[in-house]
Amino acid sequence: MSNYLILGAGPAGVIAAETLRKVDPSGSVTLIGDEPEAPYSRMALPYMLAENVGESGTHLRHGERHFDKLGIDIRQGRVNALDVGARSVALSDGSSVGYDKLLIATGSHTIRPPIPGMDLAGVENCWTLEDARKIAARAKPGSRVTLMGAGFIGCIVLEALAARNVDLTVIERDDRMLPRMMDNTGGQMIRRWCESKGVRVLVNTAVQGVSKSGEQLVLELAGGESLEADLVVCATGVKPNVDFLENTGIRVEDGIIVDNRLCTSVPNVFAAGDVAQGPDRTTGRQEVHAIQPTASEHGRIAARNMAGVDTPYGGSLSMNVLNTLGLVSSSFGAWDGVSGGSSTNAVDTLGYKYLRLEFEDDYLVGALALGLTQHVGVIRGLMQTRVPLGKWKARLIRDPHQLMSAYLECTQGVIA
Repeated sequence: MSNYLILGAGPAGVIAAETLRKVDPSGSVTLIGDEPEAPYSRMALPYMLAENVGESGTHLRHGERHFDKLGIDIRQGRVNALDVGARSVALSDGSSVGYDKLLIATGSHTIRPPIPGMDLAGVENCWTLEDARKIAARAKPGSRVTLMGAGFIGCIVLEALAARNVDLTVIERDDRMLPRMMDNTGGQMIRRWCESKGVRVLVNTAVQGVSKSGEQLVLELAGGESLEADLVVCATGVKPNVDFLENTGIRVEDGIIVDNRLCTSVPNVFAAGDVAQGPDRTTGRQEVHAIQPTASEHGRIAARNMAGVDTPYGGSLSMNVLNTLGLVSSSFGAWDGVSGGSSTNAVDTLGYKYLRLEFEDDYLVGALALGLTQHVGVIRGLMQTRVPLGKWKARLIRDPHQLMSAYLECTQGVIA
């Protein structure tokens, strides 16, 4: 009987535990999370803040005694160290847990810029359920809220804060919103959209310090302006939880390097989710794709390989889809182009619509879409199937809105 140990109780860890139970019913499955909560989805926290769901709506599984019934042992603990020789994990309470096969699905943690005052009460992240509770307590209708960071996570939080009817200001160090998901055209379009909805957006702006004036937080900006706030929400980035892997021999770059079976550089140790740097379907490079669909698929594939069911992983597709105050944006793959590639775009500035396509040889390798939800599935299909475009490449360069016709003919043989 194999002894399986999973570190991390997010989507990757939970799906891995459930998959192991299916493919190896006799194995021992232990899942360790470091929060005193039922396993939940971080991506559901904004829905809780927007009061679309309660706390239980963030939970990954809702059946009574779901994990007990499956024979999955859930424990709370923080990992201090991994001994790959002894196949043992040391926890912060002094205990240790052994394993035959290990899955590291420890996710990421937030990082705050090295700015004075970031440790003051009222400066919060939005990463854990406890963070969301603290934000909800302060983000009352009419309260002044400053959001630091307008990346993917920041814009998800923006949507939730706006739903709470706060007086919202967004500060981004870069020259546009969503700098790692949108080019300048798309990022500036989203900024104008947010401003039209009553959100103040400051780009090319750095916070130099945070202080207290009575009950108010005061943010000092690089240009000399100061802002008062009842709440500051920091969404300035995350880093994978890999500190406990020092001296283990496990190869770590941006994340834990894994092969196409989600195995690390050390036998019997696998990694999945935000902590894993795995194959990218489009580029063939090793990338960290910190999105829930990738984490879920990682968990399933890793578990099958842990149980001895050889299951190659075809690679993840870098894809983000975001709704910002009603404007849907999406980015795919190498949206900023590849060396020697070709590109096309269509812009409707007044209508808040934008489409950009990137090609390498005869393939679609990247795309941006703004205000065009009907193209999301088609772009994904063309990129995941990696189908040659043939005559459709030239047609799409002339008119990128012909994506649906290209998809139907290239993948289904249907001539539109």
